[in-house]
Amino acid sequence: MLKINEIYHSIQGESSYAGQPCVFIRTTGCNLRCHWCDTAHAFEDGETSSIDAILETVADFSCPLVEITGGEPLLQNESFTLIKALLDQGYTVLIETSGSISIKEVDPRAIIIMDIKCPGSGMADTMYWDNLSFLKKQDEVKFVIADEDDYEWAKTILATHRSLRDKTIHFSPVFGEMNPRELSEWIMRDRLAVRLQIQLHKYIWDPSMKGV
Repeated sequence: MLKINEIYHSIQGESSYAGQPCVFIRTTGCNLRCHWCDTAHAFEDGETSSIDAILETVADFSCPLVEITGGEPLLQNESFTLIKALLDQGYTVLIETSGSISIKEVDPRAIIIMDIKCPGSGMADTMYWDNLSFLKKQDEVKFVIADEDDYEWAKTILATHRSLRDKTIHFSPVFGEMNPRELSEWIMRDRLAVRLQIQLHKYIWDPSMKGV
């Protein structure tokens, strides 16, 4: 059984899969409290559900792309079973994770979208750095940037961790705090091999809406 906050069909707003229809499975519970968190409703709210019931709900959307997110989905051990079950049924499975919990046991067929928490989140000291050695070629890494200090810190991390050099790296401005244009100009100025990522769903729908 898993505690699930919501399951919904929307447009993927982040990662290199942005713009594609996607089914989101949002689990309940998170071990972090980022200053800019936009999913505090997933900290406790939710209902328990069997994996079979989750699979049935996902199948109703007839969508081949599924993301398991949170909260922090890897907090619940049954998430690993759900990931395998979805992959066995032929779905492309994305896992959005904070980087604070080991990804070593995640089914290697899944695609990890892993945060590296910048100081502006207030959670930079929670990073489980061994995760960098578990990332696969198809996995992606995201830095959420609140200000120039976060940007410079992220640059230092990229420069000092060789394992990140062949990964898709996203720099995402904190919505409503960091100006995407300013972040874009820094990236171009410094010739960084990263992708600017805006949260597309927040530009399509009201940023406060759930289920999108």
